[in-house]
Amino acid sequence: MIKSVSNKAMEQIDQQILEILQTNGRINNTELARRINLSPPATHKRLKRLEKTGYIRDYVALLDRERMGYDMLCFINVNLQMHQPEHVEEFRIRVLAMPQVLECYHLTGKNDYLLKVVIRNRKDLERFVVKELTPVSGIANIHTSLVLTEIKSTTVLPTGA
Repeated sequence: MIKSVSNKAMEQIDQQILEILQTNGRINNTELARRINLSPPATHKRLKRLEKTGYIRDYVALLDRERMGYDMLCFINVNLQMHQPEHVEEFRIRVLAMPQVLECYHLTGKNDYLLKVVIRNRKDLERFVVKELTPVSGIANIHTSLVLTEIKSTTVLPTGA
């Protein structure tokens, strides 16, 4: 498990590295070093430490979902009938196997789970809800909300004070 460190405890240079990499993960070490005013070997050493300690989990390409054919973005609230361990575990296992589900959160409050789902069209949504989600045992109800407009969508975490 990675120890959480407050932003104040993290060195300012490390924060700068993380800020830059969040907006340009393909930046080369020399350019990164230039931007933070540090030598390339020292920058590389800091970068490797940030990776090793888990501050940087991975490097990925972020795809445009609409260009990939996923015209609909949905948020689906799911409630279980009863919170029996076997139903909770089955739900989790089934959701992990659904490629349309980008994110899944176990919640407090009115709903048990919130799913962020990409769907190609209305028929695809119907198929997903009826054929994949509804058959999961233990589900009491499903409430789907369609995104009309994405106002803000980012993967950038605040790193400063």
